[in-house]
Amino acid sequence: MKIEQIYTGCLAQGAYYITSNGEAAIIDPLRETAPYIDRLQKDGVKLKYIFETHFHADFVSGHLDLSKKTGAAIVYGPTAAPSFDCIIATDNQEFKIGDISIIAMHTPGHTMESTTYLLKDESGKDHCIFSGDTLFLGDVGRPDLAQKAAHMTQEELAGLLYDSLMNKIMPLSDDVIVYPAHGAGSACGKNMMKETVDSLGNQKKMNYALNQPNKEAFVKAVTEGLLAPPGYFGLNVAMNKQGYESFETVLNNGMRALTPDEFEAAAENTNALILDTRSNQVFYKGFIPQSINIGLDGDFAPWVGALIMNVKQPLLLVTEAGMEEEAVTRLSRVGFDNIIGHLKGGFNAWLQSGKEADVVNRITSQQFANNVQIGTDKVIDIRKETEYAAEHVSEAFNRPLSNINDWVKDINPEEHFFIHCAGGYRSMIASSILQARGYRNFTEVAGGFKAIAETNVPKTDFVCQSKLMNA
Repeated sequence: MKIEQIYTGCLAQGAYYITSNGEAAIIDPLRETAPYIDRLQKDGVKLKYIFETHFHADFVSGHLDLSKKTGAAIVYGPTAAPSFDCIIATDNQEFKIGDISIIAMHTPGHTMESTTYLLKDESGKDHCIFSGDTLFLGDVGRPDLAQKAAHMTQEELAGLLYDSLMNKIMPLSDDVIVYPAHGAGSACGKNMMKETVDSLGNQKKMNYALNQPNKEAFVKAVTEGLLAPPGYFGLNVAMNKQGYESFETVLNNGMRALTPDEFEAAAENTNALILDTRSNQVFYKGFIPQSINIGLDGDFAPWVGALIMNVKQPLLLVTEAGMEEEAVTRLSRVGFDNIIGHLKGGFNAWLQSGKEADVVNRITSQQFANNVQIGTDKVIDIRKETEYAAEHVSEAFNRPLSNINDWVKDINPEEHFFIHCAGGYRSMIASSILQARGYRNFTEVAGGFKAIAETNVPKTDFVCQSKLMNA
């Protein structure tokens, strides 16, 4: 028996590759199937089952393409009703893979079809669980995402989740290994550990959700502090449930190279959004007007989903040379399939063609320190509220990037302001959005608060509620 966790940091997502005696299973695969196919061929094993822990909201799974290419059966838990052929497991149904068994344990709460897969080794001993979004390390799955589909409140779903955890998972032995679907950074939970594997015994000791005195306390604890889910989540659920375009088709479209003239015409004729995936350190020096910068060197796919939201939005890509396929692949993982093509030769080709370019007014942290007048100048900190609360520039306003579509309309175009994040990645995203919407009355600070903290700019950890986004 062999178990491999295939972890994708950009999505904070874990897929699992399991083999035993010539047969294999894959749990929660990503959209692109080539790495799995290559691995199966290299190991000389046959894929027998593709297990899905639930209908994922934060990424599009590769279950359909993988099944078509290998003939492996797709398995979902009880109550799932997808629009394609698959096995709908009954609670405690057993699936044999070589000399091991996988038991489907129905654990509703995060979603109604959520299922935890218990792996029993060659001797029949409980070895590990693939807990999906039911149990994370340090947290449990949020119970608010499936409210509409389940016709239940988040409190009712949280109650189901409590029952699932207490009746199905907590009775298992402490030495059972926990393999979750996500880790720290995922929007599917609020308190996840940075580790991606742990023992169930340790989770029983330190996971706040597993240590509530009763169901009422559990419901209160897991529903407190939940931020609104990203807008693309529901669309990804629909794709996972109803089907989607093959990854190869999406990739072929995205790899279509367009000359600057063709690129410009496509932008004008298709209502496409120009997505520039270069680093913020490069983007600010020059870019195509109206471009939105979300760099591949950061949490690219989640920010695309959170800010663009509509997975059907036509996209035109500007990338660094050789990064076109990576950009398309990562977009497809969150369901953004409508990629018209990319700029052949990148931004340099655009410049060489004599076409118009734009820049962002970026200054260093020391220039900011030399010029800002605290209490007079307006400073907008676009980090998360928790980051802002820990320490921030005195008198700065907190306007998280994730809520930019809400607060951008309140900006006075006649009033200058400084804008920063933690390191420059998010503030350049915000700067590109602001300029695309006609705002040019700001100065962005390179290096963000990390760099500002090393200057003599006054800082504080006192939080004035009137300066928070939600006030």
